[in-house]
Amino acid sequence: MEDVLLSETLKGKVAIVTGSARGIGQAIALKLAKSGAHVVVSGTNEERTRKAAEEIQGHVNSEITYYAGDLSIEENVQSMVDQTIQRYGKVDILINNAGGGVILPFLEQTPDTLRKTIDRNLWTTIWSCYKVLPHMVDAKFGRIINVGADSVRNGLWDHAAYNAAKGGVHAMTTGLAREFAKYDITVNTVAPPAVDCEALDAIRDRDSELVDKYIQIIPKGRAAAVEEVADAVWYLATEGASFITGQVISVNGGSNML
Repeated sequence: MEDVLLSETLKGKVAIVTGSARGIGQAIALKLAKSGAHVVVSGTNEERTRKAAEEIQGHVNSEITYYAGDLSIEENVQSMVDQTIQRYGKVDILINNAGGGVILPFLEQTPDTLRKTIDRNLWTTIWSCYKVLPHMVDAKFGRIINVGADSVRNGLWDHAAYNAAKGGVHAMTTGLAREFAKYDITVNTVAPPAVDCEALDAIRDRDSELVDKYIQIIPKGRAAAVEEVADAVWYLATEGASFITGQVISVNGGSNML
């Protein structure tokens, strides 16, 4: 019965989930799809993105499609949105999860790694909002949920460049929320801490003591599960969250409090 009820909450909605070929994004895409939404999975690697879409499709009745491309490039975002509109005629939900920072001490960053971090996390979000919002305005409905970062608030080690990008996402959230509220478009950000996924494993492989420090500042004593982040994103996409906008909501085990 619970699965039946879940499948009705977003039935008929169309969602784009950027950066959803793995990790947090894949968990979000699966949650929305189980709720009845048709979901466009996106990633940078063609094969991995296709496989992720196929895997999600195997668990749901709604339709799952995919788009592979670098979403920091305007033309790619336009192509993804055009593909979605041609197939479904609308975009109800946009989840801006594409990201991935180069986590290093600031002076060990290079001009290339700094640009990559800003491109992957901020420009992907800017372009996706810019291309999707006209369709939401026409429909007088939309839900935009960004995946931000708790590190913006707590100043996590080696995250200065990443925080510059995610801080921009947090700041854009409030501006867009106020500007587009009159069209019944809500814009919010979910800000997780360390999350138990491939990105954290990559840092752990390089410096396990650093990851231990990330975990130690979380009162719950562990990293977040991808499903816990996905649950918060899902709620903000539902009708029950229709009066919530312009918020950065921490899903962080208490690592940063009010």
